[in-house]
Amino acid sequence: MSREETPVTLAKRIITPGGEDLVLLPLAEYERLVEAAEDLADVAAYDEAMRKLAAGEDEMVPAAIALRLLGDEHPVRVWREHRGLSVKDLADAALISPSYLSQIETGRREGTLETMARIARALRIDLDDLVRQGHDDITDAGNASGPSS
Repeated sequence: MSREETPVTLAKRIITPGGEDLVLLPLAEYERLVEAAEDLADVAAYDEAMRKLAAGEDEMVPAAIALRLLGDEHPVRVWREHRGLSVKDLADAALISPSYLSQIETGRREGTLETMARIARALRIDLDDLVRQGHDDITDAGNASGPSS
């Protein structure tokens, strides 16, 4: 670092009457330290994301899929199609009937928590990835025909 880049720290150490050890520093110095800490946190988050990708614990989701998930399509259908599975293939893997899966995808029925968990496992995603914003009322009964009014 050159002399111009070296921060001039005017920090003062203070011991309170109660014995607490404090440091008083200029606001600009505090803000610089906060920004540096945030940068380090960003780097750590990036490194963790790259580690998970390399270990196969996470995956990149194409923009087209992300946009579909943000849209009105049911996430089960979006993920099923993204994985290249037919309705029958996914239904078999989740141990449900193809017609039940189709009803879930079209919103005519809600899956039970257990069913949605099996679908998520078959799709290799977290259960949270199947819960749409505003549609987090998955029932344990399983025979719901939609949100109750």
